[in-house]
Amino acid sequence: METRITELLGCEYPLIQGGMAWVAEHTLASAVSNAGGVGLIAGGNAPIDYLREQIRLCKEKTDKPFGVNIMLMSPNADDLAQLVIDEGVKVVTTGAGNPAKFIPAWKEAGIKVIPVIPSVALAKRMEKAGADAVVAEGTESGGHIGENTTMCLVPQVVDALEIPVIAAGGVADGRGIAAAFMLGAEGVQIGTRFLASEEAQIHPTFKELVLKAKDTDSIVTGRYTGHPCRGVKTKFAKQLANGEKDGTLSPEEFENLTVGALRRAVVDGNVESGSFLCGAIAGMVNEIKPCADIVKEIMDGASMLLNK
Repeated sequence: METRITELLGCEYPLIQGGMAWVAEHTLASAVSNAGGVGLIAGGNAPIDYLREQIRLCKEKTDKPFGVNIMLMSPNADDLAQLVIDEGVKVVTTGAGNPAKFIPAWKEAGIKVIPVIPSVALAKRMEKAGADAVVAEGTESGGHIGENTTMCLVPQVVDALEIPVIAAGGVADGRGIAAAFMLGAEGVQIGTRFLASEEAQIHPTFKELVLKAKDTDSIVTGRYTGHPCRGVKTKFAKQLANGEKDGTLSPEEFENLTVGALRRAVVDGNVESGSFLCGAIAGMVNEIKPCADIVKEIMDGASMLLNK
């Protein structure tokens, strides 16, 4: 399945693994890249020394293209922007901000730059700034989200840009990829499906929550802080949502409760105070498999539908 994305990134399949904070490390990233997609290491707020080690470990496990996701609201974003240059990373995706100030240096270093965007307006700005492609991420996605749905956002971004568009949000099987391609996308970014992979180094409780999730088991919290996130509807998530709704939690109190909550979910499996971020498509994920099997199953399904 050749598109401008496979040509741009030098991969077999037009599939990028989502840069999920605390989840996307070298084991998962290298497995997805070895399966023919493009794995990502999540920068998040992690220390630079740790991320340097992750990049080097990934290089030991794969000779295929992989990338790093940089969360621009992170306090170490400037250092990480330089690290990807120093370590010869080939692909950078960005989120939670505008990467325009970093793009010239990345392009000079030969890095393919792919910002994640929630709107047509930001997509246009990224193309003008020199981005190689964009990820149009719908509100169905896990983690930090915008308000526009994938079905509405992707075709509008495709119509507005000359560079290729990667669809994200609500894609977990071949039908999702086929639908994204019908909307004009030339690749997909998938995160939630890989939470239930053998290579995902997350707490077993996290995987179990994803596998047991139904279509109504995702929830968005944090809209009044300006940083809405989608995750599994646990007792803790409902506590946050209720406090936001009835005003019993101020934005400051909300932020204090959620500091470290993602780590408590991913590392500790703490359902009492952890934020288990995942997409609304989790209800379709019901089996743990190796990344190679997941990628092959998804792409075979997409090819069958697109060839009809």
